[in-house]
Amino acid sequence: MAITQERKAELINEFKTHENDTGSADVQIAILTEEINNLNNHLRTHKKDHHSRRGLYKMVGTRRRLLRYLRETNVQRYRDLIAKLGLRR
Repeated sequence: MAITQERKAELINEFKTHENDTGSADVQIAILTEEINNLNNHLRTHKKDHHSRRGLYKMVGTRRRLLRYLRETNVQRYRDLIAKLGLRR
């Protein structure tokens, strides 16, 4: 279920805002989105895995708070990230 270190490094390189960036809101949202998508696939198979479902809900809430922060601080970065990740269709 967890993403690999290689995939995480790819996401960091794709969404970083400056050279040494590993923890900006953009990077955190991209990593959370990847984990949420993986967990969604897991829960389609294991419908009664309520412990993982709770973890999914917590990740979705965290991503929602980070997106709200990004929208309030920099609307253009927010819109670019939403389009790149395919959220808010």
